[in-house]
Formats: sequence, structure tokens, C-alpha cells
Amino acid sequence: MTRERARRELEVLEKTYPNAETALAYDSPFTLLIAVILSAQTTDVRVNLTTPQLFARYPTAQALASASQSDVEAIVKSTGFFRMKAKNIIAAAQGLVERHGGEVPGDREALEALPGVGRKTANVVLSVAFEAPELAVDTHVFRVAHRLGFTLGTTPRQVEEDVVKLVARDKVRHAHHWLILHGRAICKAPVPLCAKCPVRELCPSAPIVARALRDKVSARALGAVGRGAPAAATRHRGQSS
Repeated sequence: MTRERARRELEVLEKTYPNAETALAYDSPFTLLIAVILSAQTTDVRVNLTTPQLFARYPTAQALASASQSDVEAIVKSTGFFRMKAKNIIAAAQGLVERHGGEVPGDREALEALPGVGRKTANVVLSVAFEAPELAVDTHVFRVAHRLGFTLGTTPRQVEEDVVKLVARDKVRHAHHWLILHGRAICKAPVPLCAKCPVRELCPSAPIVARALRDKVSARALGAVGRGAPAAATRHRGQSS
């Protein structure tokens, strides 16, 4: 994939998803941070169903920092891995209170020093809450970036660095959402909807997927013929006798 072709793909995605933004519901950097931590291994829809009750009870970092572990677990249980998530969001809130006066810091080092906050979470908070040119790599971004030929990276960090090189600095934070929305709507796992894809004429993976689907259909057809042969042979022998 040439850099020029990759940039043309990104231009198509930008036109396809012009108003792309996070699907997580939030009203402050604090609520965004907690929502992102809770979103690990679950859907944004599930998080959005959970956070209203959480923030109604614990609206600030100070309130969440003094929360009961068991109470928080009961609220976030539906998001999965609830014990660890409850522990992390309480500890993150405590870190905010102890080190930053309850406010979410706008720099990576301080964010990643908080419990439960890795590079991906920090990138989401920095790009969404602080409009910084950061690109978070989740499973959708990782998958779509590979299929579109943007990267051969084997780690999220490598994928992030490869994609950032292709995007204008003022659009980096938006590219994250283009790739996520495309992954959710079209470039799905395990089988992408290439027939509906606006990038299919440029995508290096489209011919590979089409060939794989043809081979699968052919294999099924051959299997059906193989299964039907014995029955046909039996009928033939019965007619001859």
C-alpha cells in the first residue's frame, strides 16, 4: 500500500463519517475517563447504560474516591470484569484527588500514572476531552488499519505510529473515530461487508475477502454434491434391479 493510496482511503472515510465522535456519554473529563476505563471488554452501549447510575451516586472524583468497593461493583457489574473495574475507577479517582485536586490532567504521563489507565485510555481522554492529536488503538482500529493496508504493526503502539504518519496533525483525533465507526458498520470481524464498503475500490483486502468467500461457497457446493452422491447412486441401483 502506497502512502498516497492510504491517504485516499482516509479521505473516503472522512467523507463517509464527517461527524464521527465518541459514542460514550460524558459531560466532563472525569466522567469520560471513568467511562473509558469501564469500556474495556464491553460495548459503549453497555457503558452508557451503566454510568448514569454511577455518576448520579458519585458525581465527582472526590465522591468516587471514598466509595465502597462493593457498592461500585454492584453498579458496574454488567460491564464485565466488574471487581477489577470497580477497584480501578476508585483508585483512579483517589489518584485524581491526591495528585491533581480532583481534576483530570491533560498530559499523558500524569494520566498513565493513574490506576487502570494505559496508553489507549489516555489517548481517548487526551483526544476527546482535550482535543489533542492522539490516536487510540482499540480492536476496531487495529483490525481496520491492517485491512486497509495502513500498517503491518503487530502491537497497538506500532499501529498507532503507522497510522499517525498518514494523517494530518489536525485530523489525527478524528481518524480514530473514522476507523472505529467503519469497523463497527462495515469492516466487521470476522467477515467484512465489502459489497457495502465505500473504500472497496482502494482496499487491498477486498479482493482477498472476495476470493475467500468464493472458495467457501465452492467448498460448500462440493460438499453438497459429495453428500448427495451416495443417495443418487443408491436410487440408481434400486432402479436397475
